Formats: sequence, C-alpha cells, structure tokens
Amino acid sequence: MALGRDSVKDLHPEEVAKGLTEGKILLVDVREPMETDIERYPQAVVMPMSEFDPSALPDPQGKQVVFACRSGNRSVTASLIAQDAGLPYDAHLAGGIKAWKAAGLPTET
Repeated sequence: MALGRDSVKDLHPEEVAKGLTEGKILLVDVREPMETDIERYPQAVVMPMSEFDPSALPDPQGKQVVFACRSGNRSVTASLIAQDAGLPYDAHLAGGIKAWKAAGLPTET
C-alpha cells in the first residue's frame, strides 16, 4: 500500500526548534550540498535527497526524526520513503528553511 501525504505530520518551525533545544528531535536536512553549503539548519544531519537512503539514517537514539528541506516538498517525500522502508519517521518541518527563517530562527552559514 502506497502511503500518501496525509501520513506525514507537519511540524511548525517553533516546535522543531524547541525539540532540538530539548534534545528530543533529530533533524535530517535533505537539501542538496549546493544549498547546505550556503545555509544550514543548526544541529541538522545532512542527507541530500539525490542520494537519500533510509537505511543510512543515523540511529535517532530515542529522538523523533524530522525531515527538512527548502519549502517542505522534499521533506515529505523523504518521510514517505522512510515509511515505505518500514521506519516510523512520519514528521517533517512544514515550510522548510523558508518558514524557519520567517519565524526568526537561526541558521548557520
């Protein structure tokens, strides 16, 4: 059975930032190197969508895995791929880094 968009939870930037601060979220950035070289989410693991392999995801050690990208499209796709591989990773950063910055949250360069 193919999973649909409704099997991915939208998390708002403030929720994700709080989870990172509290050590409860593992943020996985699926943007490409040409994007992450310019600007990155703090504390994110970078796994470009072009070579995304859910079996290569780091052990979240009890943290919630949240996927992120530029605007929220690739992160949904990454979550669906992970779920198709049998992983319980069903959350993404709604709006991506655009929403993150609009919320006034910091990035690294």
